[in-house]
Amino acid sequence: MNKATSSSYAIVWISGLALIIVMSYLSLTNGAFDIKLMDVVRTLLRLDSQPDQDLVILEFRLPRIVIAALVGMGLGIAGAVIQGITRNGLADPGILGINAGAGAAIVIFLFFFQGKIKGIGLGSIMAMPLFGLIGGLLAAFLIYLFAWKKGKLEPQRLLLTGIAIASGLGAVSLFLSLKMNANDFEMAVVWNSGSIYNANWKYILAALPWLLVLIPIIIRKSYILDLFQLHEDSVISLGIASEKEKAVLLLCSIGIVSSCVSVSGGIGFIGLMAPHIAKRLVGSMHRRILPVCGIVGALLVMISDLIGRTIFAPTELPAGIVVAIIGVPYFIFLLYRKKGRN
Repeated sequence: MNKATSSSYAIVWISGLALIIVMSYLSLTNGAFDIKLMDVVRTLLRLDSQPDQDLVILEFRLPRIVIAALVGMGLGIAGAVIQGITRNGLADPGILGINAGAGAAIVIFLFFFQGKIKGIGLGSIMAMPLFGLIGGLLAAFLIYLFAWKKGKLEPQRLLLTGIAIASGLGAVSLFLSLKMNANDFEMAVVWNSGSIYNANWKYILAALPWLLVLIPIIIRKSYILDLFQLHEDSVISLGIASEKEKAVLLLCSIGIVSSCVSVSGGIGFIGLMAPHIAKRLVGSMHRRILPVCGIVGALLVMISDLIGRTIFAPTELPAGIVVAIIGVPYFIFLLYRKKGRN
């Protein structure tokens, strides 16, 4: 990496972190209950804090900001990995069915077990990512089963199979949701649409360990994602165990997506948009793409949550719907551009 490239990469990093700070400030101070910046500072530093401000900032808004950042970061990085494995810029955890698999498993968890172990508190919340991982793994197994051909994973078959499985698992989630009582059904619908309105510190404790373990593994293997952009035979000739590395990277992505889905519901299109934006900013090397994907993904979810919470007040629009409003036109644009190149 030459000096000019290093400088531009640093500028992107600094700009991204500055934007995250600005979004955090706007999210903390704006809402149904506006709070001045100095009041936020006093509350965070525990200087003459007020009970109502403690409740709004420390129990409602700050956990929501942290969850939005973590979920956006995880989905953005997972999307870059999946696009790297499939060599397809239109791939996304939602399109591949991983979101749907994790979501269906968590709906099953809520339907059968939540009421029985409600008193466990943190244990119940900590179990949700595990159920999500199981669902994501089962979805990935089905995708692998149908996309595997002649000892290799076919990228195009992978996408088509993922779309079909996502539709089927989405139907399962909807069926179980309809069997719930009115209150649980409303919660499941809001959750499935991708909302972080119920964010709390327990959710952060549930998702954070997965991200802290799996993201460093992916970043350490970022050079393999660069090699995957070559022809399959070229990758094998370099001594890379192609299918094994794909399985490891995909497993890490599934774990990240599952932990994110377990605390935020099905927020789509982050894994599609973040890698494209990151590549335009820092080039094609995954060592640089992956961290920037995390920053871009965090910003997208934080901005979407702030828009859904403030623009449509007093009604609150789930962040997943706001992301979809942006993501669907962007997906169509990418599809049209790809078609024009063929």
